[in-house]
Amino acid sequence: MAADTPLEELIKRPLYVYNLPQELLSTLTTKHENQSILRADTPEAHAEKTDEIVLDHAVASTTTCTLCKVSYLNVQEQRSHVRSDHHRYNLKAQIRGGPTLDETQFAKAIGELDESISGSESSEAEDEEEEDQLSALLKKQGKIAQATDEDDAPSNKKNSGRPPLFWLSSTRLPSNISLGVYRALFSNAEQDEPRHIAESLQKKQLAPIMPLRANGNSQETPPSSSPHVFMCMIGGGHFAAMLVSLAPEIHRRQGGVEDRQARVIAHKTFHRYTTRRKQGGSQSANDAAKGAAHSAGSSLRRYNEAALEKEIRELLSDWKQMIDDAELLFVRATGSTNRRILFGQYEGQVLKQNDPRLRGFPFSTRRATQGELMRCFKELTRVKVSQIDEAALAAAEAKQCVEASKPSTPRPQQQKPKLSKEDEAAMLHTTQIQALIRRSKIPALMTYLSKNSIPASFIFRPSDSQQNFRCPTPLHFASNSNSPSMVLALLTKTAADPTATNGEGRTPFELAGDRATRDAFRIARHELGESKWNWEATKVPSPISRDEANSRSERERKTAEEEENSRRKAEMDRLKKEEAASAAQRASKKPAGRTLGAIEKTASEKREEEMRGMTPEMRMRLERERRARAAEERIRRMQGQ
Repeated sequence: MAADTPLEELIKRPLYVYNLPQELLSTLTTKHENQSILRADTPEAHAEKTDEIVLDHAVASTTTCTLCKVSYLNVQEQRSHVRSDHHRYNLKAQIRGGPTLDETQFAKAIGELDESISGSESSEAEDEEEEDQLSALLKKQGKIAQATDEDDAPSNKKNSGRPPLFWLSSTRLPSNISLGVYRALFSNAEQDEPRHIAESLQKKQLAPIMPLRANGNSQETPPSSSPHVFMCMIGGGHFAAMLVSLAPEIHRRQGGVEDRQARVIAHKTFHRYTTRRKQGGSQSANDAAKGAAHSAGSSLRRYNEAALEKEIRELLSDWKQMIDDAELLFVRATGSTNRRILFGQYEGQVLKQNDPRLRGFPFSTRRATQGELMRCFKELTRVKVSQIDEAALAAAEAKQCVEASKPSTPRPQQQKPKLSKEDEAAMLHTTQIQALIRRSKIPALMTYLSKNSIPASFIFRPSDSQQNFRCPTPLHFASNSNSPSMVLALLTKTAADPTATNGEGRTPFELAGDRATRDAFRIARHELGESKWNWEATKVPSPISRDEANSRSERERKTAEEEENSRRKAEMDRLKKEEAASAAQRASKKPAGRTLGAIEKTASEKREEEMRGMTPEMRMRLERERRARAAEERIRRMQGQ
């Protein structure tokens, strides 16, 4: 196999939409931009049209959930779907013999509940509660047969029905590799000209920015004035909002290694008890349907709904200038109550339903948290890489067209070949092993493999599925899932083979997406010894010990902490100097003889002066430190009594 070109090596790493390498950016073209040159009545034009149809079909159906009737572009999106409320609901509905719901029907159903059933950050108690809520939804929706279209987030209606990604190709990459960029990142005018997406992408490139230096000197622009996006989610009493700069921030690590990170300008989360536990739905939705309840819990929920609305609208008002300057607005608001909080008419309204910058999230999302917003930002701004043999797909499509054009002759119905017991057992083992790896259940996996006498070299079935084609073995799957502890356990406890390759010719190490997982392979190489495997074939670098890996992580943690402390100290020194200069200027303007009779400032006025000019994030940090000091002082006083 020929060695990879430098550009092919480059696309194996995460690519950021707003800061693409110039050698790749200059060669990008829209996937089908040359098709309009051909005449529609020529054989060449028919072939090009077939290619386009086949590619779109192939991209849309690489991973499909037949239960929920939805297709996804990659395995990661399908994994998220399997853990979503939608999939869990349909599984339970199918077991009970009830009808399943597609995406729009399910969005309509949960819109009435006005909350998300599951979340990305929940405790065991909340998980039990979510099961009860899901059961309540199943009972409530038992008689639903049809539901009207209602999106769970305000979005641009003109984009409905369009594929979520624009696909591009590069003249320096193999023809079977396509690069995808989310449609939602482009303006409405840019989306109307899909053939010029490559040019639009070039205009969106931003130079990286450097963080504030320790001495307080920096040539960068203020964060709020740099190109940025606004993101927020609301549902089930949870609210999270974030302003993120589109220009990546460069951090230098030990050895001069540059690390690009997202720069958060401001973020805020709220949570209030507003949903009816074990029954589903908000209190306001229940009041509208059945009349006002008069219990203590209902009164508390009504109060919390009003308080949450007040807090959210005050936050939006504080951020109004930054939101107005944002390039795009990504909003997920489940239920009419939450949409009214954000888009209902009120004095000083910030978000408006007809704003052309408004977008929904074009993929499944979880509970509204700061971590979930950051995950969504990374998903939105990361270039997708798809490998599809278009020639083979086009040939298959052409063959189908030829067969379809022939006179139809009655043929006996062919039944699908029945799976053997061995195949059924292998598929069951595949499902169980992948679930245990996904949840990082190492002891349970070891017990399962031992109890069922499954070798570490077990091949997942069916082998022709997209996921199993890329991750055919447990070690491939664990590496692709970025699970370092699982990788180390498979290598050292089950003697999994790190030289095995997948359908793309890649070893498990080459699927690792973060350094912790790659270090797990290097630690295993150190512990197993050089004679255990042909480590050159595994592509695993030189071995390191656990102590070396831990000490390096500790050094980097301390370095990052020192950098943050230096940045905070420099920022505080700058603010103190500005305040001193401002105080001196005010003192110079005071008329003589007024100092003695001057009115002493209140504590709140002093705090307001201290926080003047700070970003919302810095204000929140300073307020936390002030409260911590006050709590410590109260404890000392109590101990001294």
